[in-house]
Amino acid sequence: MVSEAREAQSSGRSVLEELDSRIPTGFYWYLAVLACIGGFLFGYDTSNIGSALGFIPYHLSSFATGYLVAGASLGAAAGALIAGPLTDRFGRKSLLVGDAAIYAVGAILSAVTINAPMLLGSRTLIGLAIGADSAIATSYIAEFAPRSRRGQLSIIQQWMITVGILVSYLIALLILKVAPGSAGGLDWRLILGLGAIPALVAVALRARMPESPRWLMLHGRYADTAKAFGQLGMDVSEEEVKQAADELAQVEQVRRRKTAWTAGVRRALIVVCVFFIFQQISGINVPFYYGPTLLGSYFGGGTSTAVSTATAGVEVTAILGAVNVIATYFAFRWIDKVGRRPLALWGYAGMAVFILVAAAGVGFLTGVPKTVLVMVGFSFFITSFAIGVGGTGWLIQGEVFPTAVRGRAAAIGASVDWIANFALIEVFPAWHKAIGLGWVMVCFAVIAVLAMAFVYRWLPETKGLSVEEAVSVFERQAGAKQAAG
Repeated sequence: MVSEAREAQSSGRSVLEELDSRIPTGFYWYLAVLACIGGFLFGYDTSNIGSALGFIPYHLSSFATGYLVAGASLGAAAGALIAGPLTDRFGRKSLLVGDAAIYAVGAILSAVTINAPMLLGSRTLIGLAIGADSAIATSYIAEFAPRSRRGQLSIIQQWMITVGILVSYLIALLILKVAPGSAGGLDWRLILGLGAIPALVAVALRARMPESPRWLMLHGRYADTAKAFGQLGMDVSEEEVKQAADELAQVEQVRRRKTAWTAGVRRALIVVCVFFIFQQISGINVPFYYGPTLLGSYFGGGTSTAVSTATAGVEVTAILGAVNVIATYFAFRWIDKVGRRPLALWGYAGMAVFILVAAAGVGFLTGVPKTVLVMVGFSFFITSFAIGVGGTGWLIQGEVFPTAVRGRAAAIGASVDWIANFALIEVFPAWHKAIGLGWVMVCFAVIAVLAMAFVYRWLPETKGLSVEEAVSVFERQAGAKQAAG
């Protein structure tokens, strides 16, 4: 199948083909980072609660405690689903601005909360915002990114998540060490509330970012499309935009007469959703969500106070967070050279091997050898995820759906990701208590092997393709399956 962009531009200048073939300027990287501030907030907020949880003075039931840890993920699933149809109707930019504003409100309310219900409500607001942002960010990037750098630009989302996780632990460490006597008062409020600062910066800067040119073109806003192309460094006339849009509209009308949700789109959605499920249930967020308490008890060295134990856990988790940030750089370097499939396969393979190394340390060693082996296993487990799995999921979420339904389809994928995240984090304490940490790690290794089999069988390579060509890959696969059937 010929790509939609090329079908639409059978004669004359192909503005979308030019966009796909450009060398990214500094402005492209700036836009990608700006779109992914939500990733930073996602990482910061889903991790900072682990540092603050032990010092929140309100009486919380077991359900309320679980909701504080994992409830933001459940809210994020709802936020992603809500954002999908809204971003397809009102645009990527407006939703990105609104998401950052909602997050800022939630973070401020978390800092000044006066009771448990207010805190739970604040966490829900934050969850809605980060879920909506995760549904939109990589879709926005995919719609302006040149094909040769789309992987690198999109993987900034995962890199920003890792930076947010690390920063949350560094801030918690700083606050707890500077004012250990205020852990039950000002400290936890600062840990939860400081996320409002990057959110407010995002509101101001996102208000000036261009709307997605593909979205504008699809909605007949030709003057705005030409202006957006201009901001991206292309001198395009309104007439050229209109000609391209008219021809693209014919292609979209043909698809809609069949149904916008073609067999290829449905296949792509299933692949993205299952990839996201494996991404979460293979255990990557356990050390980041429960690290300060879980690792503090393992590596606290016999410390006696709640603050010192929590600080030891935060220190260990911060080391793992730094590993996550550094390893994601290699994903950034390799995703457009090596490709999505090979990185995902090797990533899951590494996760399976090194979580077993950590399990061996937990199960068979004590003292310093146990500490060393568990940290080595966890570090390379996280490295494998960061290089091959984390960013790949967010990348394919943004690049394998057609423009007309990209927002809704990406939102469904993000929602599934968040639900899987919530399910694992919610069930982990009972799982851990029932069979022990070592056997939980063995289960994660088995899941990683199953994920390898899924990637090998179902995930096609989309390296070097335009977003329209990536869509056509799944259409061809679906057509071949129907023909075979």
